[in-house]
Amino acid sequence: MSYKIESFFSKDLPSPAKKYEGLVKHNFVGGHNSEENIPVDKLAESAKYVINQQGNNLALYGHKSGPQGNTSLREFLVSYLKDYVGMNISIDNILLTSGSLQALDLINELILNKGDTVLVEEATYGGAISRVESMKVNHVGVKLDNEGIVIENLVEILEKLKSQNIFPKFLYTIPTVQNPTATIMPNERRKKILEVAEKYNFLIFEDDCYADLTWDRKRPKAIFSMSENDRVIYCGSFSKSIAPALRVGFIVASWPVISQILSFKNDGGSGAIEQMLLADFCKKYYLDHTSKLVKDLQSKCDVMIESLESEFGSIAEYEYPKGGIFLWITLPENINTDRLYELASNHHITINPGSEWVSNPEAGRHKLRLCFAHPSKEVIREGIQNLAKICYEEFGIPKISGNVER
Repeated sequence: MSYKIESFFSKDLPSPAKKYEGLVKHNFVGGHNSEENIPVDKLAESAKYVINQQGNNLALYGHKSGPQGNTSLREFLVSYLKDYVGMNISIDNILLTSGSLQALDLINELILNKGDTVLVEEATYGGAISRVESMKVNHVGVKLDNEGIVIENLVEILEKLKSQNIFPKFLYTIPTVQNPTATIMPNERRKKILEVAEKYNFLIFEDDCYADLTWDRKRPKAIFSMSENDRVIYCGSFSKSIAPALRVGFIVASWPVISQILSFKNDGGSGAIEQMLLADFCKKYYLDHTSKLVKDLQSKCDVMIESLESEFGSIAEYEYPKGGIFLWITLPENINTDRLYELASNHHITINPGSEWVSNPEAGRHKLRLCFAHPSKEVIREGIQNLAKICYEEFGIPKISGNVER
């Protein structure tokens, strides 16, 4: 009998990962930043300062700040979140995590059991969907319009579930620069969602990872700040606003939530050096950095839109975003973006097929998400041109007026 290490693996594992061979040139996926927008000099300055001043603290788990993470960084967040999103919290309400993905995992572990039901936006972060599915938790998609969740549909779904004796644990929402639609939910609708949550007794899981990337650096209040009790759990990240590889995110919640998570967050604490340098950097430079960053992101967004108009014309439908790093595009129904993804990958172009970003995969077969933060403007133009060529070769040139009929 031949020996195979795979025979010892546990059951129900996903397919093995492929070896990493680097990013392709025309990379339109993921929350990557561009190398030019990483504030290397300022980060290096902060890193040198904190290592010299506080390096000895690395001898201790929690680096003299305890299991919730760096005290100075949490103090910055208390001040920043009060000014920017209207929160009134203390450092005890904040838990620093290894990116927002760990925040999602911790909150899911806190609340969900096999067989539970959660509500999600009909188009939402693919990682959130895959995580609840891996826990054998059911998810139900709520309709969106250009201002986010449609309240009437939310109530309709809740009534239907109630008639089946199903009571959702939480509503997962990305209200500010929604992923993938990039919409921003206005204050009034946020208030109504809170009222619905009170009436039907479910929690709200507010993911604000893209909220710092609005073009004008303005935004509505966080849903968390509107709640008068502990019904809302909030998470954020520095990955999109500074650098994804730093892997620093955070949870904001009431102490009963934080204290319970601490009882099973048994990783020895998230990376200390990253937290230390971010604490110094953010207090000195965060506002200036993000103001410059969004200007570059908006200019790249404009280039991607110009390229889409030139190469796809009116067959590519989208709303101009108010911030963020991606466009959510609807193509004619005969264009299967799962197939387009496969073909594009063979030509070293990566895209997010819409089926991975919706609660009902069939509803996303002719949609796709394109990220523009990482590639240069020249690469964006070239990549969209190549993508259009691949698309037309497979699905034909649409018989409509516009730039695409050539």
